[in-house]
Amino acid sequence: MRLFISFSISRALFFFNNPIRSFSSMATTLSSVTASLSPKSRLRGVVFDMDGTLTVPAIDFQAMYRAVLGEQDYLAIKSKCPSGIDILNHIENWSPDKQHTAYETIADFERQGLDRLQIMPGALELCGFLDSRNIRRGLITRNVKAAVDLFHSRFGVTFAPALSREFRPYKPDPAPLLHICSVWEVQPNEVMMVGDSLKDDVACGKQAGAFTCLLDETGRYDSPKYADVEFKPDYKVSSLAHVHSLLEANFDLTP
Repeated sequence: MRLFISFSISRALFFFNNPIRSFSSMATTLSSVTASLSPKSRLRGVVFDMDGTLTVPAIDFQAMYRAVLGEQDYLAIKSKCPSGIDILNHIENWSPDKQHTAYETIADFERQGLDRLQIMPGALELCGFLDSRNIRRGLITRNVKAAVDLFHSRFGVTFAPALSREFRPYKPDPAPLLHICSVWEVQPNEVMMVGDSLKDDVACGKQAGAFTCLLDETGRYDSPKYADVEFKPDYKVSSLAHVHSLLEANFDLTP
C-alpha cells in the first residue's frame, strides 16, 4: 500500500510540473487515489418506489390533492410543505365520512393511472443487472396492493417483499423499509432506497439509515425551494439507466 501511495503522489506531482497536462486529468488521478484508499460500502439490496419510479408517471398527484383538499386548503398546505403534500397522513384524522370520500377520490385517480400503466425506461435492465449480482429487490409504495399485483403480472418482474399502503405505517415512516431489511436479514446501511419523492422515498430511506437515490427526470428538485428540506438524498439521477453505473462506482456489490 505504501508503494502504491508513493507512486500515486509522484504521478500527481508530475501533472503539476507538466502544464501541457489538463487540470481535469490531474483531478481524475487524485480522485482515483482517494477512492482507492476509501473502502466501498457493501450493498446487498435495493428497494424501489413504484409510481413515478418503476413506472412512468401516470397519476396527476396535484390534481388529486386539489380534488381531496379543495383549492384553498391545497394552496395553504402546499405553501407550508415545500417537499410535497402527504395526503394520506393529512386525512388520517378526518371524520369517517369525510375520510371515506377522500379515499374514494384517491382510488379513482389511482384506477385511472392503472389504465395508463407503463414501465419506466431502464427498469427492466436495472432489475436484470441486480439479479446478475444477486442483489435483492424490494418495493414500497403508497398505492394499493391491486396496483402492485397488476405491475408484477403486466411486466413479468417481481419484487419481494412488495409493500403497499395496506402495510402500516406507510412511507415516509421508515417502518416498511426496516421491515424489508428484517426479512432480508441485512442492515439498513447495506440497502439503498430509490424513488422520485423527497418527502416519501428519501425521507423513508434516510430515517431508516439506508442509502438513498432520488430519481429526478426533469430536474425539478434543483429548484431553490427544495434547498432547505430536512432529508436530502445521497445520490440523484435523471434516469434509472444511470443507477447501474452509480452502484458499480460507489458500492461493493459482492453477494
